[in-house]
Amino acid sequence: MKEIYLAGGCFWGCQKYFDLLPGVLETTVGYANGPVANPTYEQVKLDHVGHAETVRVAYDPQQLPLGALLEKYFAVIDPTSVNRQGEDVGIQYRTGIYYTDPADGDTARRALEQLSIAIAAPVVVECKPLENFYPAEEYHQKYLEKNPNGYCHIRFD
Repeated sequence: MKEIYLAGGCFWGCQKYFDLLPGVLETTVGYANGPVANPTYEQVKLDHVGHAETVRVAYDPQQLPLGALLEKYFAVIDPTSVNRQGEDVGIQYRTGIYYTDPADGDTARRALEQLSIAIAAPVVVECKPLENFYPAEEYHQKYLEKNPNGYCHIRFD
């Protein structure tokens, strides 16, 4: 099992999307790469403390190599948008790939370069080592399963 941390706007829809991918073993929504320890949703959303809404994705690299997982990720984000995905606006909705294995950082940077060439536009997805990750409150975990009519910028139909 490997893990990667992906920020793609609102974490509710991103979690549901990743949960549907064969090879994804487990997901957890939370707050990554910000300066406040153990932030609350209110701090991240209302106080803009600097964290990104992020999904920890644990996956089987034999079934779903990181390059393929990143292709799926790129399919549901706007990689040219700064601090915005869908109707969600703010630093917490930035896109980012946060890794714990330096080799995964190399893979991610290559994938971002290829994406930029493919779309012929600058890509603004962060690609950084994971500094920190704090799981979100329980009511955010699997939110769209608990609230099927909840807002999501990702289309599942």
